[in-house]
Amino acid sequence: MANESHYPNYDVLRNKEEWDEHTRSIVLSRYNRTWEFQFLTLQEVEILHLICSRLVDDTREDLVAYMVKHIDQTLVDSPGEGQRKVGVLPAHQLIREGLQWLNEASIKQYMLGFTQLEKRQQLHLLDEFSRGNFLQKEWFKKLLSLATESYYSHPTVWSEIGYGGPAYPRGYVRAQLGQLDPWEAQPE
Repeated sequence: MANESHYPNYDVLRNKEEWDEHTRSIVLSRYNRTWEFQFLTLQEVEILHLICSRLVDDTREDLVAYMVKHIDQTLVDSPGEGQRKVGVLPAHQLIREGLQWLNEASIKQYMLGFTQLEKRQQLHLLDEFSRGNFLQKEWFKKLLSLATESYYSHPTVWSEIGYGGPAYPRGYVRAQLGQLDPWEAQPE
């Protein structure tokens, strides 16, 4: 995704003063570069870092690190999963065991841990898991969902896709097709 923006001069943070203080603090906290992992182990962080980078095809360290942090926090907070298929483990258990399965599959197939593989080998294994047995597929879907939700919640990505950020409290005024509010991104 990096460097492919239709909005190269747009910065969603130019409008941050329009957001209420609580919203602003949440959005700006996504730039925080320091944190301690509460659920993931160091090995899981390393594997997850590579997986997230591969899933969104972006190698920018700050974005990928935020994604891993977000996933760790989600697994700690355990906000609930709505519905879960019969036989599927809770998210925190599914992610942990799935990372272990992936690393074991990597060692079995390539005699190297996942983090030691070349990019094409990593992509191949992820593709196998996306098509694999029931739990591998469910692990892949859950991880893909967590990765994309975190990636597209980062203000850097918002700017690149032309998303104007939280509408609260200002709201959208021009809601008709093709109309843009003055604070929204204009394609260049």
